[in-house]
Amino acid sequence: MRALKILILNGPNLNLLGTREPAVYGHQTLQDVESLCREEAARHGLQVEFVQSNHEGDLIDALHRARLEADGVVFNPGAYTHTSIALADAVSGIERPVIEVHLSNVHAREAFRHHSFISPVAASVIIGAGVNGYRLGISQLAHLLESAASGSAPGPGSTDGHGGSDERSA
Repeated sequence: MRALKILILNGPNLNLLGTREPAVYGHQTLQDVESLCREEAARHGLQVEFVQSNHEGDLIDALHRARLEADGVVFNPGAYTHTSIALADAVSGIERPVIEVHLSNVHAREAFRHHSFISPVAASVIIGAGVNGYRLGISQLAHLLESAASGSAPGPGSTDGHGGSDERSA
């Protein structure tokens, strides 16, 4: 049996973690986030690929590769969350569970950050937990992958594991 592989995908400006607006995003760097993700993934027996790009097309390409090379994705799309229909289409098209993660509570910030094009096609959304959101995202993704492997349906309030709402949660 092969080990499950997940992609941790980070969008624009996340390479500046630790130095860009630390009052909002904290003092931990993207390297710190990668270490945390590798540790959490190992706890769940998952292999990890870690990608960051400031370019929308590169993020789309990484999602397309994930369709063939990964079992799920933890994705912090950064500011593209609020602007990119193309990324939403890519998430929807890969047929893998995607967990959307945001370090800050976007709903407590500027009004333009309150809308996400990614959330409607994500399996789950984690907002405002700081870098711990990545740990939570990996744990949720592991849960979804385990549920899919065992054939058990996700519980009420969750999703079907690959975007879109479970009818029972309506």
